[in-house]
Amino acid sequence: MRQSILASIAAIPLLLGQVKTEVPEPEAGAKPVTAERIKIHGSALEGNLEGDAVDRDVLVYLPQSYAKDKKRRYPVVYALHGYSIGAEQWSKEIHVPQTIEGAFAKGAKEMIVVLPDSKTVHNGSMYSSSVTTGDFERFIAHDVVAHIDAHYRTMPQRESRGLVGHSMGGYGATRIGMKHSDVFGSLYIMSPCCLAPMAAGRPGNAEMAKAIEEVKTPADSAKLPFVARAQLASAAAWSPNPKNPPLFLDLPTKDGVPQPDVIARWTANAPLIFIDQYIGNLRRYKAISIDVGDKDGLKAGAAQLHEILDKYGLANSFEVYSGTHTSAVAVRFQNYVLPFFAKHLCFARTCQ
Repeated sequence: MRQSILASIAAIPLLLGQVKTEVPEPEAGAKPVTAERIKIHGSALEGNLEGDAVDRDVLVYLPQSYAKDKKRRYPVVYALHGYSIGAEQWSKEIHVPQTIEGAFAKGAKEMIVVLPDSKTVHNGSMYSSSVTTGDFERFIAHDVVAHIDAHYRTMPQRESRGLVGHSMGGYGATRIGMKHSDVFGSLYIMSPCCLAPMAAGRPGNAEMAKAIEEVKTPADSAKLPFVARAQLASAAAWSPNPKNPPLFLDLPTKDGVPQPDVIARWTANAPLIFIDQYIGNLRRYKAISIDVGDKDGLKAGAAQLHEILDKYGLANSFEVYSGTHTSAVAVRFQNYVLPFFAKHLCFARTCQ
């Protein structure tokens, strides 16, 4: 259980460099979907101390039948991107719209797919609630969902909404899924990061800690390596401090000394720690699926999440497939994620 958040994040760049995302072959006869790029105002993000954008980019993919059958309504899948990328790069990693078209061509029922952007000053919101970054948890679960329901022909009921995410997005799907079972009906968690609390006083990071403490501006942050920026993003999300300009956050070390109060705040944001509070919510889901590559440094955390769900008798599927952190994400999205939601989401006007 004491797997380090930073160790989890540190594994990601190594894996990113190993294998490019595999692209499934185009499916014969696949019908083109329509891609729309829109802006959604995040009332939950207003006044954030980092100055992160309040009007966020969102990609919406509509099945071909959407334009033809004006009376038809559709379930919606919300897909959350990982750390250091935004919705646009996420769309390239999972190779949409090709993989959406492929899933439909292979028999998955048609649905709307939505990719919201949550990139911040330090490269990621952690889909958390913070005065420093804004409340991205509520942005996804309320602002985005409400906008999509108001502007598209959706089935505006929890049973017809799915939530999926990869890496940081897997953390987001876990966190938001636990807290907002009133909004979503099925969950798919891909290679989730950051599920377990960080270990206090982890050795060997004195130089990195010093570099992070010297950051004063977004430009300074941009010069840091991946893991250091990820720590800043985590601090902005999990240990905000409106009285500590210019970054408005507290770090888990100060002058090389671990700060127990900050570490405790990070621990409080670890899903494997707070999951016991949300078992009742998780029981509401029709289906929960978790997957991770066998060469992914995040495999242990995903397995622990599965084990806890099993302990409570919560039905869930768990698969360790052959691959790294990113190698199979597009294939998984087409052949596993969308078929999962096609099977478990409600496609009727009224759901039981």
